[in-house]
Amino acid sequence: MMSIPFIVIGALILLVVLSGFVTVNQGSVAVITIFGKYRRIMPPGLNFKIPFIEMVYKRISIQNRSVELEFQAVTQDQANVYFKAMLLYAVFNQADETIKNVAFKFVDDRNFMQALIRTIEGTIRSFVATKKQAEILGLRTEIIQEVKMHLDSTLEEWGYHMIDIQLNDITFDEEIIKSMSRVVASNNLKAAAENEGQALLITKTKAAEAEGNAIKISALAEKEAAQQRGQGIALFREEVAKGMANAAKEMTDADLDASFLLFSMWTEAIKHFGETGKGNVIFLDGSTDGMQKTMNQMLGMMKMNEKPE
Repeated sequence: MMSIPFIVIGALILLVVLSGFVTVNQGSVAVITIFGKYRRIMPPGLNFKIPFIEMVYKRISIQNRSVELEFQAVTQDQANVYFKAMLLYAVFNQADETIKNVAFKFVDDRNFMQALIRTIEGTIRSFVATKKQAEILGLRTEIIQEVKMHLDSTLEEWGYHMIDIQLNDITFDEEIIKSMSRVVASNNLKAAAENEGQALLITKTKAAEAEGNAIKISALAEKEAAQQRGQGIALFREEVAKGMANAAKEMTDADLDASFLLFSMWTEAIKHFGETGKGNVIFLDGSTDGMQKTMNQMLGMMKMNEKPE
């Protein structure tokens, strides 16, 4: 039967062996030291270290990290500007030299974060100090580019690289904000007045164009109507003349006196002239030649009366 001392020794040896197993979570690595000196890196998963000799100095996340920053800067014209930013960064790579810088460059994460924030603040403050307050809001992209240019190389020395930086908010002192609001309101009123004036001008112009087009259309229609009336009268006279000629020919062929037809037309013409004429006295010649002459004169006067139409 195994003695108790052997059981105890075996248990101690098992405990020592088991203490050498180390689990490293996914997304991180472990830095191993021997008596305080860097030894190696443990990857994610189950690993083994020499008990009591190798020590897990630090576990380092290789995932993306984010930090929110708030700080103040002063412009060239002595206006206070307040920034809210977010920085996204990560360990540069998993090479031994990079991990050593991340593990040993700073005492702890708190010191690293202080150095990071001060670097960003210093870069932005130096840039803002050369600009005027009125320019700041339009320089968001330039500010970000300035920070990236100065921060990339610094972070690389520390074992990190910057993925992105965003300026979420840029504000000023309350008095400056009120002044800017008044300027914006004034500009909006001015723009509204200009738009209203342009709209009124367009409306008036369109109305004038429409009225002009209506007058033009009306004039063209009146002109066309007058032409059609003139053509109708001319056709009517032509048909009357043809009818008279045919009637006179038929009467001549029938050995009838054509002066009877002339007399009928003469009397109808006198009747029409009396109804439509403006005079009070009519002098008549009852001979055939006189009736013909009178007919021609009355037709001429009727033409003169019809011209104003």
